[in-house]
Amino acid sequence: MRVLIGGGSGFVGQELIRLLRSKGHEITVISRQPGPGKITWGELESSGLPPCEGAVNLAGENLMNPLRWWNESYKKDLFSSRIDTTKALAQAIAASHSPPHSWVLVSGVACYKPSLTAQYTEDSEWTPFDLLSKLVKEWEASALLPEDVAKTTRQVIVRPGAVLGRDGGAMKQMLLPFWLGLGGTLGSGSQPFPWIHVSDLAGIIAQALEPSTDSAPASPRVFNGVAPALNTNYEFTKELGRILGRPTVLPVPGFVMNALMGSERAVVLTQGQKVVPKKTLEAGFQYKYPDLTSALNEIVKT
Repeated sequence: MRVLIGGGSGFVGQELIRLLRSKGHEITVISRQPGPGKITWGELESSGLPPCEGAVNLAGENLMNPLRWWNESYKKDLFSSRIDTTKALAQAIAASHSPPHSWVLVSGVACYKPSLTAQYTEDSEWTPFDLLSKLVKEWEASALLPEDVAKTTRQVIVRPGAVLGRDGGAMKQMLLPFWLGLGGTLGSGSQPFPWIHVSDLAGIIAQALEPSTDSAPASPRVFNGVAPALNTNYEFTKELGRILGRPTVLPVPGFVMNALMGSERAVVLTQGQKVVPKKTLEAGFQYKYPDLTSALNEIVKT
């Protein structure tokens, strides 16, 4: 199978490419820079979709970029980097004479309103309530294909939680302070912490790309890209500290997070949602790292 990947040079993209190549698939990456096995976003818009059986978009400015201050320019980049690339791919698929059989967008769980009690599955109704949920709404809407194309191209949305892995994502910034004994809960610590190991997220995307014998539904299939374990930030913090053999006694108050990151962005860490991968499990996906202990052991001890 030939797979076209937008944002393939990122943390999740690299893991997905490794997995797909191990299965014998050919990869073309859409990138800002030209190179072997790549096309640019400009080439996609001018020359159209290259031959492919599956397409994925992972492109987008890093929400947790520690080098960028939370301001209007950054917020604009968060929206445009996701929505413009998704729209470009959806339009190229719609205009193609031989569109792919699968089109996967990877968005996020920020669409679900933070709550200590509510539990969300892929069937949960939601409406935008803050900046990041508005982003998810516009982002997912920009991926929709025209009805006639959707009859043959299966549309899939994967909504991951915090992606854990050694080479990037949330863990990259956490490991050093934890190693130094400076790790602690964020805010109250009682907030749900939806997470997934990067290998499992790549596996869910790869499974979504596989040809299906079912007829393509008009609306996208949604899969929550989270581990089946429901953990709080406190449980995550204590388990990481235990595996590293380091104390976790320095909580970071919510107001400090808000000051450092901007309140609209800090909400991702200081509040959370109980997200259940109901459809993911029903689709038969087998998690390699279904619980925190196995996931963190793999990350810390490799």
